[in-house]
Amino acid sequence: MTTLNEIVLAEPRGFCAGVDRAIDIVERALTLFGSPIYVRHEIVHNTHVVADLRARGAIFIEDLAEVPAGATLVFSAHGVPKSVEIEAERRGFRVFDATCPLVTKVHVEVAKLRREGYEFLMIGHEGHPEVEGTMGQLDDGIHLVQCLDDVGRVEPAQTELLAVVTQTTLSVDDTADILNAIRHRFPKVRETKKQDICYATQNRQDAVKALSAEVDVVIVVGSPTSSNSNRLRDVAVQRGLPAYLIDDASELRPEWLTGAGRVGLTAGASAPDALVQGVIDKLRQLGAVAVRRMPGVQETIQFPLPKGLKGPDAAPSPATARL
Repeated sequence: MTTLNEIVLAEPRGFCAGVDRAIDIVERALTLFGSPIYVRHEIVHNTHVVADLRARGAIFIEDLAEVPAGATLVFSAHGVPKSVEIEAERRGFRVFDATCPLVTKVHVEVAKLRREGYEFLMIGHEGHPEVEGTMGQLDDGIHLVQCLDDVGRVEPAQTELLAVVTQTTLSVDDTADILNAIRHRFPKVRETKKQDICYATQNRQDAVKALSAEVDVVIVVGSPTSSNSNRLRDVAVQRGLPAYLIDDASELRPEWLTGAGRVGLTAGASAPDALVQGVIDKLRQLGAVAVRRMPGVQETIQFPLPKGLKGPDAAPSPATARL
């Protein structure tokens, strides 16, 4: 039996500007060109978003060999390796790039510094599409660092011109520890002018830190493939709270709330607000009688759409659309 009384909502939570933009790109492409629209990798890491777009005519693929000639192709918000861009251009697809502009910023920085002779350490998770996209900007000279132990093992060819970049959806705290170890081993390492971890990721993690001080358990709405959603759960656990990641209300377990008077609720940057509302409704059924929003950062940033998708009569040519 629970003692649940209050739901405390983290602020901000849910969709960020990059996710909004990526989904908008697919929706507009479907409206302008009709189905099917091909999307390389899941447009964002959320089961429900992907299922909704699939039902509307989006086809999610990993290999460009699955895309027929003359088709419209969208690159996911995570970005793609340079080789994928080149192949898509060679095959003449109409391409829209939904890469988050904050990820693109990292790509641009890597390309610029490589021309100046730099090698790179990339802090990130092996196999994550963003990491594959960023590391795939170069043919060589970029080394993945996943943990503190990797810092001691990595062997760049030279250390005079060495820079560090970061997957945008990592834990700020965990990344800080790895960065400190990198600075200690490679004192001359160059860091980006502004930390690569995106504003939305940091804001949501900061909100969970504040939330954790006021609740007994934390529920994070997000898919298990979502890096930033997993990090939100980790932040709560690191503060000594039980925390659970769920795709939607159907996965909520009443036993998680045993003895909990206040439950904290947040959502990853790729989780729609409708899913949060569904969890609120389920928590009310389980006894919650009040909902309170914590104060937090108000996000107003918006990213422009690629050329060819900005107006109702837009009709892009078969070339990669860029900001």
